[in-house]
Amino acid sequence: MTIASDERTGAGAPGGHTDGPLSRVTAMFSGPAGRNLGLVFALLLLCVVGVITAGDRFVSFDNLMTILRLASVIGVVSVGMTFVITGGGIDLSVGAIVALSSVWASTLATQTLATDTHWIVMVTTALVVGAGCGLVNGALIAYGRMAAFIVTLAMMAGARGLAEIIAQKRTQVVTVSDFIDVIGGRVLGIPVLVIIFAVVAVAGWILLNRTTFGRRTLAVGGNPEAARLAGINVKRHTTLLYVIVGVACGLAAVMLLARTTAGTSTHGMLYELDAIAAVVIGGTLLSGGRGTIVGTVFGVLIFTTLTNVFTLNNLDTSTQAVAKGVIIVVAVLLQQRVAARNGSPP
Repeated sequence: MTIASDERTGAGAPGGHTDGPLSRVTAMFSGPAGRNLGLVFALLLLCVVGVITAGDRFVSFDNLMTILRLASVIGVVSVGMTFVITGGGIDLSVGAIVALSSVWASTLATQTLATDTHWIVMVTTALVVGAGCGLVNGALIAYGRMAAFIVTLAMMAGARGLAEIIAQKRTQVVTVSDFIDVIGGRVLGIPVLVIIFAVVAVAGWILLNRTTFGRRTLAVGGNPEAARLAGINVKRHTTLLYVIVGVACGLAAVMLLARTTAGTSTHGMLYELDAIAAVVIGGTLLSGGRGTIVGTVFGVLIFTTLTNVFTLNNLDTSTQAVAKGVIIVVAVLLQQRVAARNGSPP
């Protein structure tokens, strides 16, 4: 019996036998629907804990909007990261790219130009900077044949250093009021940041699951050599994946500028770890070849809700870090177990 590994197919029991209730349950939870069901259960469990420990403070509409606003920025980065990891890569520079994009988009020159013309100049600047960083990463990895870990590690150091130089280690206050009013505002009571995240998630899902680009991404991540023999330009496709995550970082920088009304080289600290963690617990394989945007969204919401519950209960950040670490380890172990059952590499 052949077992497919991408998110659109399920998985059978070992040896192709699916007899017995336990085997059927195991097979269900190893498939895409089962994985998402497990994430929903985990999120609901966190909500129950929040209700029990924080009561009305947790279930209030304002707190719900707070969770979604906090999830939106890292959520956009995580959607981009999903494409890179699905394609068999990794990007450790996303936090630094967010910082560089936010600083470049909030310089005096950029804001003056935005005031004289339109605030869209700031958005364009951030997106171009993010795309440029992604292009450099992708070109060095695909055409320079350098390890993704090394290239993005170098970008992480270089981009944050450049951000510090441009900002002169100062916080650059956003003075373009129209930009803050629009991006940081609300539509029918829903923060624009949340709407942007939702649009990005839907667009990412369509791109990964309903287009040739998405199928090629799965192929490249699953077996680059087989993808090349099938006629896919693996180098160009890999480069495009890093450009996508770079654009996502630029958009996240725009959202941070609107939320904090400031650009600084400290923006995006540890975003790379948060994004990778959300992608992994969402069900995307670190080895590539299987990716799920829906799972990533749930992963982001789980971590953000966990942080919110800890904050409402006045628990320190060290305890939060330990809890996140445990969740990541458990998620990876479950991935390896499911991959071993399916006869695919972990």
